[in-house]
Amino acid sequence: MQHELQKALLAPPPASASGGAVALAEAAKLSQDNLQRGVIETFVQESVVLDRIPLLEIEGNAYAYNEEAELPGVEFREVNAAYEESTGTYNQATEKLVILGGDADVDTFVAKTRSNLNDQRAEADRMKVKAASYKYQDTFINGDVEVDPLAFDGLKKRLTGSQVIDAAEDGLSVLGEGEGAAATEERHSFLDKLDELLAAVTGGAEVLYMNSNVLAWLRSSARREGFHEADRDEFGRVVDRYNGIPMLNIGETAAGANIIPQTEKQGESGEVCSSIYAVRFGSGEGDRAVTGLTNGGVDVRDLGEQQSKPAYRTRIEFFCGLAVFGPGAARLRGVKK
Repeated sequence: MQHELQKALLAPPPASASGGAVALAEAAKLSQDNLQRGVIETFVQESVVLDRIPLLEIEGNAYAYNEEAELPGVEFREVNAAYEESTGTYNQATEKLVILGGDADVDTFVAKTRSNLNDQRAEADRMKVKAASYKYQDTFINGDVEVDPLAFDGLKKRLTGSQVIDAAEDGLSVLGEGEGAAATEERHSFLDKLDELLAAVTGGAEVLYMNSNVLAWLRSSARREGFHEADRDEFGRVVDRYNGIPMLNIGETAAGANIIPQTEKQGESGEVCSSIYAVRFGSGEGDRAVTGLTNGGVDVRDLGEQQSKPAYRTRIEFFCGLAVFGPGAARLRGVKK
């Protein structure tokens, strides 16, 4: 018999009212089943990426699209004159889906003797979902198919050229080094670079991702200059904002390491720094932003008691991917205290 968490995850996701991509947070609002809504909210609460990235439903195991390579020519003409024909060119790009998931096993003895307090299989499944959320979040930033060919490339690898901004040659202090006017001037210089980062995101950034250290420093710096705001989201979590844009700690890996490390080497002096990522999310190619891909969303199967050992097994899989259809993200590196 399926336990409650499996029932909720097996339920089909609610359809979007607009027919487009749907973020998990929106899916939770659309759900008419209280249990399903609670489970989806668990995903949302565990990940500051999966709580907002739209998931575009695709067919098959890959998504092919055209990237602009060269725009067609245009010109002014005289009356009765003809235009010179010119056609733009495209590069075809493909984003493949990957398989993220795992098996959650619970010994039959544990399931029988300890479920008077909590449904042990439901707890095991919930922990597996939490681990999957952390893994997706880490890959969203650091994914590299040359390191793990079974994953997808993250923003760190995808962002190049003008989408990567150096705060300074050897790093720039968020709080401003020194005292008095000198510290204030450097703090202003950093905020100028932060504004440059936001301007590099076409259409305007929706969120700033950083580690917990940088968040604390930036909160302090923005507060001193009058650019800090704070409120609570629908789950009661405090959200710091810079000029209205959420500043979020993207968190740690399951092993406890910062997803965006504080150990990035900047410049010839090798200053130990970090990065801030500005992101705008979109529902498809036309938004020219960052979009999640999926085919079927989260798949959960109750495999029952295993023949090889006395344990119940749940298999959880998420067929997912990532597409950056345009300059919808940028990175500021060289960030230090």
